[in-house]
Amino acid sequence: MSEPLVLGIESTCDETAAALVQGNRLLSNVVASSMNEHARYGGVIPEIASRAHAESFVPVVSKALKDADMDLSQVDAIAVSAGPGLAGCLAVGVSGAKALAWAAKKPLYGINHVIGHIAVTQLQFGPFPQNALALIVSGGHTSLLQVDDLARSVQVVGTTLDDAAGECFDKIARLLGFPYPGGPHIDRHARLGDPHAIAVPQGLTKGRAGAEHPYDFSFSGVKTAVARWVERRQQAGLDIPVDDICASLADSVATVLSRKAMAACHRFDTDTLIVGGGFSANSQLRVKLQEFGDQEGVKVRIPKINLCTDNGAMVAMLGVNLVQAGLSPSAPDFSIDSAMPMDRILM
Repeated sequence: MSEPLVLGIESTCDETAAALVQGNRLLSNVVASSMNEHARYGGVIPEIASRAHAESFVPVVSKALKDADMDLSQVDAIAVSAGPGLAGCLAVGVSGAKALAWAAKKPLYGINHVIGHIAVTQLQFGPFPQNALALIVSGGHTSLLQVDDLARSVQVVGTTLDDAAGECFDKIARLLGFPYPGGPHIDRHARLGDPHAIAVPQGLTKGRAGAEHPYDFSFSGVKTAVARWVERRQQAGLDIPVDDICASLADSVATVLSRKAMAACHRFDTDTLIVGGGFSANSQLRVKLQEFGDQEGVKVRIPKINLCTDNGAMVAMLGVNLVQAGLSPSAPDFSIDSAMPMDRILM
């Protein structure tokens, strides 16, 4: 078939987003965020986020269609994030997408939005090679995936055993008094500090634990070690070198992610690493991955900053893959799955 035109809708957390993608061309990409409404609470409040999605859904979808100079009748299919994510938020997006699909008589695909985070790189780099490895890094997920066929076969190689990288950053940011979201603040301060000033542990990289979990991740111990170091400084009446703390934390996390990703690339004999998720916007990680990739002969595909965080383009792009692969759309009564497993692509 000719290049399918897909409307993608995203509402897993605090962004209501819609985009139109045709083939691998992005025609429009609209995002409305309720992040500022959550800042006073230090994290996302599901009820507030769900209400914001309900208010933003129609304006966001309408603007995405208008920006692309399209109407719903011209769309070949609709894709919507069905999981993982906050249940109330997912319900708003999926309910709205079902209504649109029914009214316009369009096929609807309920997709795994985490897989969308790697699918979106096709807008920048083109199709995946046949055997690729993917590193997912977001607030709640840190995973390594082997991608044989983006529409049909994604296998989990490694996953988070406790805190994901983004969660670790958020907790340390709160400790240091940064407002929500804390990740960007750690990033900015890290650029000013000494990455070797503090000995930050690198979880699951040494000894028996490292051997048993070569591709898994653990950042809970990192968070605890940094917190204890800060507490000891405070108890001793010493200053808290915020820039050095941030730099040392960022360097440790980026090194672990890069080293394990490269080890997995060698293990599964691939020369391409696809990176996706909101945490891939972190500047220390972007630099470290490229450095390791250059050393190991692995091509690293990291999306542009505006495609790292949750957006409709990633949903639409995965939808394009599903349509082109000839997969049947989701059943009309498909449900959301707030804990959707990484190896499930389509509901």
